[in-house]
Amino acid sequence: MGEQKRKKQNELHRSSFIFKKKNYKVMLIGLGVIALGFILMSGGGSDDPTVFNPEIYNWRRIRLAPALVLIGFGIEVYAILLNPDKGNS
Repeated sequence: MGEQKRKKQNELHRSSFIFKKKNYKVMLIGLGVIALGFILMSGGGSDDPTVFNPEIYNWRRIRLAPALVLIGFGIEVYAILLNPDKGNS
């Protein structure tokens, strides 16, 4: 009798997911922001290795892109800690 009860509890426990749909939506937004940051960081090189291209030090690559990557990581942490059932009490 106790074994059946334990088996039933294990089945209930296995069928529930940790994250809900809202968590996954916020995670995808965070991944998009991170990807945008890395895309903005790319480029700025020179075709000829002996010629220096000062475009590598522009505002977009030094300030904006790393800030977007960090904001994206913050969104990911928020998505993991988000409790979607909190408002349904």
